[in-house]
Amino acid sequence: MSSFFRAMACLLLLASCSGGTGYNSAPRNLDDACSILSERPTYLRAFRAAERKYGVPIPSMMAIIYQESKFIGDNRTPHRYALGVIPVGRQSSAFGYSQALDGTWEEYQQLEGGRGARRDDIYDATDFMGWYMEQTVEETGVPITDTRNQYLAYHDGRTGFLRGTWRSKSWLVRISGEVEARALMYDQQLRACRKI
Repeated sequence: MSSFFRAMACLLLLASCSGGTGYNSAPRNLDDACSILSERPTYLRAFRAAERKYGVPIPSMMAIIYQESKFIGDNRTPHRYALGVIPVGRQSSAFGYSQALDGTWEEYQQLEGGRGARRDDIYDATDFMGWYMEQTVEETGVPITDTRNQYLAYHDGRTGFLRGTWRSKSWLVRISGEVEARALMYDQQLRACRKI
């Protein structure tokens, strides 16, 4: 066997062993906040740091991350296809835990996070969310604890939120209610297991 084929076999073996076990895969039980944080203790440290810095409730951040990426660190939007078969790029530039768009992430890096901040790092993603939500309070007056309206502004952008673009999106109004309900569920769970 040539050295090229041996090297390829080793690479394939390594790739098969590493898949699905890192933090880029979803935690096992997404409906149990205590289970998520027990399985991924670094998440709790990241959430607490963002809560201390920005005042964003941990259950709200968890509910938004659930909705945006299902806690998959390298999550991307689906591909778009021309004629149903020809890939023409992704639906948007959203990436990572927080599904931050390229332009918004670059603004965060310049103003707060630094050039080394990464969307697939839970600490950077939660810091981004806290920063974004704090800006939402300043620009729109939506309280940091108002998960439903914070999510609407997070999804449609602060300008879109102020213009009311979400009002014509019944699916988004429904989703924002689901995010709020999940935050309440996570809050009750985290109080019961004394994580907050």
